[in-house]
Amino acid sequence: MHNTYIYILVMAVVTYLVRVIPLIFFKNEIKSVFIKSFLHYVPYVTLSVMTFPAIITASGNSLWGIIGFSVAIIVSLIKGSLPLVASCCCLAVYISSLIF
Repeated sequence: MHNTYIYILVMAVVTYLVRVIPLIFFKNEIKSVFIKSFLHYVPYVTLSVMTFPAIITASGNSLWGIIGFSVAIIVSLIKGSLPLVASCCCLAVYISSLIF
C-alpha cells in the first residue's frame, strides 16, 4: 500500500517536469520555422507510435490486424469518414478471422 503513494508522487513529479521544463528553456517566442513545425507534429507522431502496435495486436492475430489496418488506409484514402473507416476495418478483421 505504501508503494502506491510513491508511484503517485513519482507520476506527479514527472508530469510536472514535462510541463515546466519547456517553460524554463523557451522563455521567448520560438522563431525557428523548423522547430515550430517539429513541435506541431509531435502529438500526431506520439499518438501514431502508441496506437500502431495496438492496432496490429488487438485482434490476437497480427495477420488480421495488418489486414484491418490495410483496409483502414485504403478506405481513408478514398475519403471515407471516420465511422466508415472504423466500420470497414472492423468488418475486415472479422471476415479475415473467419477465413484465416
